[in-house]
Amino acid sequence: MAVTLLRHTRLNVAPGICYGVSDIELAESFDREAGAILEELPDFDRIVTSPLSRCRRLADYIAAHTNRTVSEEIRVREMDFGRWEGQPWSDIPRVEIDAWAEDFLHSCPHGGESVAMLRARVLDALRDYRTTDGHTLIVTHAGVIKAALAANETAESHAVGIDFGAFVTLID
Repeated sequence: MAVTLLRHTRLNVAPGICYGVSDIELAESFDREAGAILEELPDFDRIVTSPLSRCRRLADYIAAHTNRTVSEEIRVREMDFGRWEGQPWSDIPRVEIDAWAEDFLHSCPHGGESVAMLRARVLDALRDYRTTDGHTLIVTHAGVIKAALAANETAESHAVGIDFGAFVTLID
């Protein structure tokens, strides 16, 4: 009953842009990156993906090369940054960033989703998939993986770096 969390490949987005639930296109390097990921993945029984196209495309690529089917799971979608979506981080009002930093887990100055809300739905999904027989591959986002790996509810425990195409396997 293992779960592997895989972050999608690189995006075609300018550096410094806040994106979460925005459906951003993948970079032109997708085929090369996806092929390299496929060679490194552990064996798995099923593929679950975030509904966002950047994950769905990678999940479909893996499915086509492994004879697996893909199911979508809304609970492993990236965090909703509300009105910050698509904005350069440098343009977000400092007072809003400070409010978020003061209460990283529960603050929601952007009007979207708090880190606590993200963490609750991710942990709920993982509880379900960790009780399923076999090994589940979940194609998802950095925020979801950080929430899954966080040892506690502090900003520091969510400060894990997750590269594009990186994965982590959780084993019970």
